[in-house]
Amino acid sequence: MPDGQRNNLAIYDDVAAQWWSDDIRWVRTLKNMVPGRLSWFNRHIDWAGKEVLDLGCAGGFMAEALDDEGANVTGIDPAKDAIEAAKAHAVSEGRDIRYDVGVGEDLPYPDASFDAVVCVDVLEHVSDLPQVIREVARVLRPGGTFLFDTINRNAIAKFATITVAEDVLKLLPKGTHDPDMFVKPTELEKHLKAAGFDVGPMTGLGPRGINRRGDFVFGRVPGTMVIYMGTAQKAAT
Repeated sequence: MPDGQRNNLAIYDDVAAQWWSDDIRWVRTLKNMVPGRLSWFNRHIDWAGKEVLDLGCAGGFMAEALDDEGANVTGIDPAKDAIEAAKAHAVSEGRDIRYDVGVGEDLPYPDASFDAVVCVDVLEHVSDLPQVIREVARVLRPGGTFLFDTINRNAIAKFATITVAEDVLKLLPKGTHDPDMFVKPTELEKHLKAAGFDVGPMTGLGPRGINRRGDFVFGRVPGTMVIYMGTAQKAAT
């Protein structure tokens, strides 16, 4: 990675071959975040039989968790090698998950294709946030649910995610995030409302303990200063 590069999305393809190996600490961290996210998302939707898009699925951690919940899952991500890793793992597990290569600004699906869209660890990376939100609204069916998390833009979040997580603890590769691309909840709410969503509750996501391997486990935490999760509903008509 060139010196000073931020928002380095090549990291997902770089480790694709080891995505499901549990050998890489930062990839395990992403995997460990899924149960905490899902435990809160589950309060807002019954996944069984729903057509669900995992937007920014990388190697498939959330997609497989949603499959376990009984959803009919499609995953999409611009990282081609990560998508191949996701496909291979789904086949090895006997899972019927569709995976596509693509970006949130131009989703290759017809209008009203999904009952829910899940988008985690993504919105702080996209090149055109309002367009991604509009595309999410387009592919959702009336009354559909958007479930997401992203990183707040403030000094505390920058310190936690860049200085601590990237530079000190090495929980993420250096250059993963560009703090200028972080998203304030008020900004995200504005974009959601402009796209026709009713915005639901938001809550924090963060470390809740350490497992036997010395990795953080994650769950709901008070406050939205760093990572926050949220929901939004597309109008029913």
